[in-house]
Amino acid sequence: MTVSGSPVPHSSPEPVDLAAQVGRVAAPLRQQVVEVLRQAILSFHYAPGQRLIERELIEEIGVSRTTIREALRELVAEGLVKTIPQKGAVVVVPSPQEALELYELRAALEALAVRRFTEVASDQQVAELRTAFEQLAEAAGGEGATLRVLQAKDRFYDALLRGCGNRSVHSTLGGVQARLSLLRATSLSQPGRTARSVQELRTVMEAIEARNAEAAVRACNHHIEQAKRAGLEGLSATSGLSSFSPA
Repeated sequence: MTVSGSPVPHSSPEPVDLAAQVGRVAAPLRQQVVEVLRQAILSFHYAPGQRLIERELIEEIGVSRTTIREALRELVAEGLVKTIPQKGAVVVVPSPQEALELYELRAALEALAVRRFTEVASDQQVAELRTAFEQLAEAAGGEGATLRVLQAKDRFYDALLRGCGNRSVHSTLGGVQARLSLLRATSLSQPGRTARSVQELRTVMEAIEARNAEAAVRACNHHIEQAKRAGLEGLSATSGLSSFSPA
């Protein structure tokens, strides 16, 4: 796949039949299309900086223009897509400054969530978090597992946030994680990053199980610092892809 004539710095994904993915689950059509497009972006079927042309999306997915427009508006709200005058919808390429700000916010909120979870979560909630972690480790063992790992990490963080006892942190960090989705996918696509990420989270998990809040926060901070480094490296590889990138 190319963007503005430049090769994408990720291995070319296998051809995907997006239309076949719609109708598999009992959910409103618009929500199904949002999920299909979200997964296509996070698996780099649509590359950072690539224009999302309505006519082509209608043909590829097989739904109406209205449904496509509604789905794109939702992805704009999530931060995966942006609308540029005279260009239309484009897959976001975050600027380095935007990425740094998001990682800084994530670090502060996630450290708070980890500390609170370690201190207040019930034994049952800790066991649920351990189950989510083991599912993450299993997902990381497959080939081409970036999207599956992202989904498993979402389940891990959902368990963490549900048990942290702070609804404001839950909702705020959930929004930050959504805006970081493309950077997370870019980070995990770096060679060896998935295995390191799982090991970092294993350290967080073990500190939580030991009810050692300070160790859990240190491990969390280390994990986010490494994720930031990999994400920024991946971002630098895409920064020249497209004239549609943010200034």
